[in-house]
Amino acid sequence: MKIITHFLFFPVFLLFCVTLAHAESESLSAYLAPKAITLKQNSDLNRLIETAGDKKLVLLGESTHGTHEFYHWRSEISKRLITEKGFSFIAVEGDWPSLYRLNDYVKGRSKPGTTAVDVLKTFARWPQWMWANRDIEALAEWLREFNKTRPESDKIGLFGMDVYGQWEAIDDLLALTGAYFPEQLPEIERRLNCFKEYDRDEWMYARATARGGFSCEKELAEVLKIIQDLKPEAADNDPKIRFRARQKALVIKNAEDFFRLAIREGPDAWNSRAKHMWVSVEGLLERHGPEAKGIVWAHNTHVGDASKTTMILRETLNIGQLSRQSLGAEQVYIVGFGTDQGKVNAGANWGAPMSIMTIPKAQPGSIEEVLARLEPEAFYLMFGDEERRHEALDQLIGNRAIGVIYDPRRDYGQYVGSRVARRYDSFVFIKNTRELTPVR
Repeated sequence: MKIITHFLFFPVFLLFCVTLAHAESESLSAYLAPKAITLKQNSDLNRLIETAGDKKLVLLGESTHGTHEFYHWRSEISKRLITEKGFSFIAVEGDWPSLYRLNDYVKGRSKPGTTAVDVLKTFARWPQWMWANRDIEALAEWLREFNKTRPESDKIGLFGMDVYGQWEAIDDLLALTGAYFPEQLPEIERRLNCFKEYDRDEWMYARATARGGFSCEKELAEVLKIIQDLKPEAADNDPKIRFRARQKALVIKNAEDFFRLAIREGPDAWNSRAKHMWVSVEGLLERHGPEAKGIVWAHNTHVGDASKTTMILRETLNIGQLSRQSLGAEQVYIVGFGTDQGKVNAGANWGAPMSIMTIPKAQPGSIEEVLARLEPEAFYLMFGDEERRHEALDQLIGNRAIGVIYDPRRDYGQYVGSRVARRYDSFVFIKNTRELTPVR
């Protein structure tokens, strides 16, 4: 289906992208060279941590979903923000139901003898390698150890903020309803049956609605309203249970919206998913209290402010843009990640077996080609007013974007036109990268 491969899963946004001429590219490299902060060890992050540490929200990106170094350095940044700056949670571009099992694990709620690998092996939705990998295992074990001596209210959570995982969310919501507010179960079950009858096949549902079939939009919105209208004393007076139920109902409602819109051309499905991510993060900030500070992990196409890219030409939003608009740019810190070349985990098409693919050298005139000329093997840049006024950085330069579906032979099309110093507050660049190691 064309809509899947070219719009939903990290689409090609190569529209009106500036390709820097060779001389201009070299000039920009020379300008940025003295600003590069070498990244070899944890202490090299000091300037980034000090600058980002007082923000309400820190967004950590990636230019692929299958690069070890991106996961490693996002983990190191996250751990320091948690231990030194009091950040409250990590929200990732993953499913709420499956990530909540990992959240239970890091908070010490799993059955005795359970390991992070045991939990990660339950992640069934493709692409499993995004979260069921050794870097996430290491982060989960670190969080579990960190949380051991903390009171329950202060334990650091790890949550999924994406719109997928609706079938698990239905099962979980019914179980939660039956256990904690059974008087609402018949009404909720009746409305959920509208969606369930499509045999757990979201695309069957989307095609049916596109042909003029009955939509479940109203029924699922009513399920969310039932949950939102629960009295404070519901669920044994436990706000955590009500929050979990609300999030599951939100996933179900917004997944229906997403897949119904995805069958059509246009930006609506992408924007529906972006808004769901932002609402999920807003909910986590609210749930953790007025002093809460959050960390978000997602692809650069989600965290790098869309209004500073060619995405705006397609009228597409993302969580970077929405968070800056909602919280204020001064309360948000966005870190992009990129590479010149290396290996990556990806699939040839949606649902295909995972392959380890070779990322070719960055395309001429892209920001990655500019940064590859700098001396350090790994470094980061921090962008302020001076960099944002720089002529070359204030135009739309190609910025690499590799999704879970990738064909290295067509790498020339995997670039988002970006005003890089305005799209991000900082950019981490690793010249040569390697693939993730999935858990087996």
